[in-house]
Amino acid sequence: MRLRNLILGAVCAATLTSPAFAQSLTAITGGRVLTGTSVIENGTVVIQNGRVVSVGTGAAPSGARVIDARGKVVAPGFVAVDSGLGASEISSVGGSDDQSNGANSISASFDVSYGLDPWSFTLPVARLGGITRAIVVPSHPGSSGGHQHQDDSDFAGVGSAGLQSPGLFAGQAAIIHLAQGTDILVKPRVAMVAPFGEAGAGVSGGARGAEFTQFKETLAEVRLYARNKAAYDRAGLRDLSLSRADLEALIPVANGTLPLIVTVHRAADVQQVLRLAREEGLQIILDGAEEGWLVADQIVAAGVPVLLNPISNLPGDLETRAVRMENAAALDAAGVVIAIKGNEGSIHRARETRYNAGNAVSHGLPYDAAIEAITVNPAKIFGMAGQFGELRAGAAADVVVWSGDPLEPLSIAETIFIGGAEQAPTSRQFLLRDRYRTGGEGAMPPAYTR
Repeated sequence: MRLRNLILGAVCAATLTSPAFAQSLTAITGGRVLTGTSVIENGTVVIQNGRVVSVGTGAAPSGARVIDARGKVVAPGFVAVDSGLGASEISSVGGSDDQSNGANSISASFDVSYGLDPWSFTLPVARLGGITRAIVVPSHPGSSGGHQHQDDSDFAGVGSAGLQSPGLFAGQAAIIHLAQGTDILVKPRVAMVAPFGEAGAGVSGGARGAEFTQFKETLAEVRLYARNKAAYDRAGLRDLSLSRADLEALIPVANGTLPLIVTVHRAADVQQVLRLAREEGLQIILDGAEEGWLVADQIVAAGVPVLLNPISNLPGDLETRAVRMENAAALDAAGVVIAIKGNEGSIHRARETRYNAGNAVSHGLPYDAAIEAITVNPAKIFGMAGQFGELRAGAAADVVVWSGDPLEPLSIAETIFIGGAEQAPTSRQFLLRDRYRTGGEGAMPPAYTR
């Protein structure tokens, strides 16, 4: 009987995510609707063919499947930024971690999208936390879990076995969705990633100034290559340890069309990175910026967005002497576009993105700004404004019905749509819990473990 129930559950899960189900007309009515930019009381969200048809008030259209959300909250799916979802299963097990690359001959051209695993056990866990999309970023060799704060000691062993130091760049980020299926890639190569501050100095000889000099020289070489590829001097390529693939990957960075995610922490480093971007005509995104509140006016004047963890509050080293939990509120008040991250690389703890947003609210960030920071803003920052992260006509139907306020830890994601397809409200962990709590036997069907 237990095995029969599991098989029926697998069939149900497959049905929920089938293309036919995604195309059906569905209306979610009566809930408090957070569109991402506004609030609609007693709202109605209509979805069909994977898209939001309308958001407003009034009755469900004729023939629609109706989901009663009275007393509940309806919100866009959340977006995990600076994440390793789908690229890293267990960071300490090399064969399951495709988030970083240590070969100095392939750095900027490293494309994280080719290592994505649609069957990763981390995806359903994040999905149950309301995460429906993620910005998957490569991590620089020596870092741990998607740009966690690090010091130069992380790079002390690089090269000790005769290997050359890794390059300045970690590689290229990608956008994924978390729906069940075999293809989770939404868009590859949406940003380049590079560490600055202590981490960047560690791969450039130990001094911050050395990294900036090397970085500017690299851009000059890329521009020279772009102007005349046929006559490019191969000796120059070898001197810079840049492969032709790396040079090609850096052309859109050098011409300002591809954003560069810059991992940086202290205020002084933020200032210098802003100066670099101004001098070189770069489009940058600050990642971390724990001391950003000290130079918020300069960040907003430069029109640069920030990816941050609002619960960073302890000065672990001299890069974060002025860290404070009001950082998110201060940056938002100054007019900086912010996106809130999950914890520990936004992989196993990506679901805590909403908890971090709630903590930011408790430390001064307006509630509506916190919702924007995990929905609308990530889409805007990565060039996908209006396509997801918002409940509006034409946007992807990533919709979550919550039992209560989504920023309250006890609220549960009761119904989850990604691209209009309803997702099974379970994970491998839940199935294991239920199986062994009841003494069940037999393997879990593959379709129901993901």
